[in-house]
Amino acid sequence: MSVLIAIPARYASTRYPGKPLVSLKGPDGTKTLIRRSWEAAMAVQGVDRVVVATDDARIADHAQAFGAEVVMTSAKAQNGTERCAEVVQQLPGFDMVVNLQGDAPLTPAWFVEDLIAGLLADPEADIATPVLRCDGRAVAGFLADRRAGRVGGTTAVFGAGGRGLYFSKEVIPYTGRTFGDDEPTPVFHHVGVYAYRPAALAAYPTWPIGPLETLEGLEQLRFLENGRKVLCVEVAANGRQFWELNNPSDVPVIEAMMAAMG
Repeated sequence: MSVLIAIPARYASTRYPGKPLVSLKGPDGTKTLIRRSWEAAMAVQGVDRVVVATDDARIADHAQAFGAEVVMTSAKAQNGTERCAEVVQQLPGFDMVVNLQGDAPLTPAWFVEDLIAGLLADPEADIATPVLRCDGRAVAGFLADRRAGRVGGTTAVFGAGGRGLYFSKEVIPYTGRTFGDDEPTPVFHHVGVYAYRPAALAAYPTWPIGPLETLEGLEQLRFLENGRKVLCVEVAANGRQFWELNNPSDVPVIEAMMAAMG
């Protein structure tokens, strides 16, 4: 089985313009967000090729300067999945395509490896995505973001066999209680990584954008709105902290996590 990882990266982010080129300080020095995301992708075992997918020359030049392979995509791609679909048009022949979004530099390699194994084991699923059980500290952080009007992490609910039911930028399901910092909760953080079967990925741009995707701004909802099975694969943190860079306020959070992890 051949696996391609594509890292979609666009400069014109609505919430955080220029985000891929933002610098992050860590124990290994200062590196850009896109470079740290590429290094996370390169650490995944069992992958045949890793590319950065962008429509911006500034990102492309920077990525090539640190050694990444770049695939130029169009400016019309509305999200990372559509950008990955364009990559597959240029690089056909892979059995599975992984979208490791360029704002998740703390993604552990085993998240992606478990994701690939999960999709391989479920022939009914068109797409698989990781979910991480939140502790009370993480849920409190999500709720604080929402109270402050910030879009923080995405949460997921799923049924039997990991079949995705819904994804939201609100904190779901409703729990009606508070939790201790280290207490497990029934809330699952959706990790922004996807593994697609190439046929489903190729079909994705042909589907209309539905009302749920429009309201939430979540690309994976287009699969659910078109009756496709989205497999949620529960992954374990194994002591690692995970956070995505969605807003400028996330920079010091991620830098603190990198410092704590050494």
